[in-house]
Amino acid sequence: MVQKAKILLVDDRPENLLALEAILSALDQTLVRASSGEEALKALLTDDFAVILLDVQMPGMDGFETAAHIKRRERTRDIPIIFLTAINHGPHHTFRGYAAGAVDYISKPFDPWVLRAKVSVFVDLYTKNVQLREQAALLRLQLEQGVPAAAGANGSGGGSAEPAGLLAELSARLAAVEEQAEALSKQLDESADAAAVATAAHLERKLNGLRRALDALEPGTGNGVVKLPNQE
Repeated sequence: MVQKAKILLVDDRPENLLALEAILSALDQTLVRASSGEEALKALLTDDFAVILLDVQMPGMDGFETAAHIKRRERTRDIPIIFLTAINHGPHHTFRGYAAGAVDYISKPFDPWVLRAKVSVFVDLYTKNVQLREQAALLRLQLEQGVPAAAGANGSGGGSAEPAGLLAELSARLAAVEEQAEALSKQLDESADAAAVATAAHLERKLNGLRRALDALEPGTGNGVVKLPNQE
């Protein structure tokens, strides 16, 4: 079972948080509330989030300041931020949002369908990245355990069947992720934000690197010593 992604909703008005929950509930993900910038930063210390919906106008620490703190932290700097605002002070105000690290800037009242679609894109990207990291971690673990056993089989073949079956299983799992990532990339080609397209391209490069590593481990392709792609 794929673990649900977490979406952080940040707004000082309870009625706005309730409205966001109603709009995004159809995505069937975990929605986490924060009523202030300080509360949002606290939540980000312990949990991983697919995307952050951040109100601009909040008492105390506003959305711009909150975003600046998020982007300064190594753990959270790559989390997409969608700014929500009830006011529009023109291009300068919008530019300030993008300069603070936002991937999108939506004015209230917003179209629920549009907001849900935008959030869905980042949830899908997050899910694919999680799956990729899990596959890479499993591959590393099994290579550490399986390759020495196969090498020590002394030609008897007793240790080779299990690694071969493992490679086939990992290849099939990776193929499923590749298929989902390809479908997502096609959806992003025409309509998505530049940040989402760049993230999808980064994911594709990671998948290609992992596929090359798996292919190099197939019998007859070399000595089986492969440097796996960095998943950090």
